[in-house]
Amino acid sequence: MAHDLKREITNLPNLLTFLRVLIIPAVIVYIDNESPFRSFIAAILYSASAITDAIDGYLARKWHQESLLGKFLDPLADKLLVMATLVWMVPLGRIDAWLVVVLLGRELSITALRGIASSEGLVIAARQMGKHKTALQMAAILCLILHFRYPLIGTEHYVDFHQVGLYTIYISLVFSIFSAVEYIQLFARAVQRRSEAETKPEDGAKPEPKPIEEA
Repeated sequence: MAHDLKREITNLPNLLTFLRVLIIPAVIVYIDNESPFRSFIAAILYSASAITDAIDGYLARKWHQESLLGKFLDPLADKLLVMATLVWMVPLGRIDAWLVVVLLGRELSITALRGIASSEGLVIAARQMGKHKTALQMAAILCLILHFRYPLIGTEHYVDFHQVGLYTIYISLVFSIFSAVEYIQLFARAVQRRSEAETKPEDGAKPEPKPIEEA
């Protein structure tokens, strides 16, 4: 077992996941309200972490190195990156605290719900709306990290990344709420189906007669 764990820790996909976790402190350290250059570096590090997320999953599937450790670390690294950057930007004034509370509350609630479902043998697959939410959220956080107004190359116009990030994070909030409702509905249906399967009589067996209520 120790040999298997060592092999899982040292395979390249999991090493890339560990690297993503190590990048997180560097991202938040470089977020700076006084320096557009430092925020730009933070955005590059954040993007590198997101790209690494795609690469480690691809390599794990291609090289057949999917592991229990990887299944645990991969979503954990994603959650840590999102939570750390959102919380860090609250005191910087880049995002409202209530919005961060709602977004993180949704993430923790759905993660807990899927964990309960998994422990009960119920599988709730990722939904399309949830994937859209994640994409919008990651893009919004990237814009909020950039924060400043940057000039468009070859023009006199600027892009206010803070405003773009705020608009995008509000759109992601709508997707977050609707996808959370969708997950709850799927969980309720899965529980109901399992309950009906457990109470359904076996083939050939006579159903037990229902007791007659007294008048």
